[in-house]
Amino acid sequence: MFGDPRSSAGLNASPDYSLVGLLRIPAAQTSPWISLTRRVLFATALLFTAATVVYIGRDGYRDVTGGELSYLDALYYSTVSLSTTGYGDIAPVTPTARLANIIVITPLRILFLIVLVGTTLSVLTERSRQAFKIQRWRHTVRNHTVVVGYGTKGRTAIDAMIGDGIKQSDIVVVDTDHIALEAAASAGLVTVHGSATKSDVLRLTGVQRAAAVVVATNRDDTAVLVTLTARELNKSAKIVVAIREAENTHLVRQSGADSVVVSSETAGRLLGIATTTPTVVEMMEDLLTPEQGFAVAEREVEPGEVGGSPRHLSDIVLGVVRAGELIRVGEPAVDALDSGDKLLYIRRTGK
Repeated sequence: MFGDPRSSAGLNASPDYSLVGLLRIPAAQTSPWISLTRRVLFATALLFTAATVVYIGRDGYRDVTGGELSYLDALYYSTVSLSTTGYGDIAPVTPTARLANIIVITPLRILFLIVLVGTTLSVLTERSRQAFKIQRWRHTVRNHTVVVGYGTKGRTAIDAMIGDGIKQSDIVVVDTDHIALEAAASAGLVTVHGSATKSDVLRLTGVQRAAAVVVATNRDDTAVLVTLTARELNKSAKIVVAIREAENTHLVRQSGADSVVVSSETAGRLLGIATTTPTVVEMMEDLLTPEQGFAVAEREVEPGEVGGSPRHLSDIVLGVVRAGELIRVGEPAVDALDSGDKLLYIRRTGK
C-alpha cells in the first residue's frame, strides 16, 4: 500500500511548484456555470474599460466616415481590438450594424475563445494557484494532525476527530493510493501522495510541527516503520497507532507510539460480548460516536474541584490522568484531586 513509485529524495527542499500533484491543498468547490459567468463578466468589464479609455481620448482617433467618435464607436473599436479581429476592407459604418456586431458577433467570438483556450488557461492557472497555496500552507501549518492511511480506519478516525471539533484544515492525509487521496481532497483535507515510511514525505506534511500523528496503515510492519520515522522527526507529538496483532504492541511502543489500538482483538471482544449482551456493544458504539448520544471526553480539573473526590462530581468520571498516567476511579490515589489533573468523563453530545 505504501510503496511509492517516485523517488522522494530532497522533497522537502524542492520548490513549491514541483510539489503540485504530491501535496494538494483543498479548494472551495464552485459550479462550472458560476466560473463561466465570472469569466464573461470580467471580459465585459475589460471591454467597457477599454471603450471608456478610447472615448476619453476620442480626439486622437479617426473614423473612416469622417464623423466624431461616439461612445458606440469607441465600444465598437474596443470590441474588434480585444477580440483580435481588427478591421480593414469590411467594416460596419452605420450605428445599427455596429450595434449588431457588438450584441451578436462579439459574444460569439468570446464564447469561441472560451471553448478554444479556456481549458488550457484553467489548467495553467490551477497549477499556479496550487503552487501559491502550497507555499503559504508550508509556512503557516502548525499544531495539526497527520493521518497516515486513508482506508476504513483512517477515514473513521478523521470522522471522529471532526466530530470532536477538529477543523478539516488541521488534518493532513498521507497515502499512496490516488483514489483514496481524491476522496480525502473531496472531503476538504490536505493530502500528500507518497510513502510515509520515508522521512522526506513526512516532512512535506509538516510533521515536525504537528501536534499528533495517527498511523492507520494496513500492515503492522509498515506501522512500526512509520512510527519510528515520525518519532525521529518529532519528539513531542502524540502518536496513535492502529495494529492488527496484539503481539506487535511492544514493537510499536518501543518505536515511539503513545497509544496503540489493536483493531482485530477489539473487534473480536465486541463480537464475543454481542453474543450475550448486545446492549453493551450498543452502548460502546454510542460512546465511540461523538455526533450523538454519549461520548468519552477529557477536561481539566476546575479550581473548585481540587481536593475533592471524582466520585462526588456531577459528571460521570471514569478515570483521572495524573502526570500522563491514567488512574481509574476507585483507586486510593485519586480520592483527592490535584491541580493539573485531567478527568476522563462521559458527556452528552448533540443529537
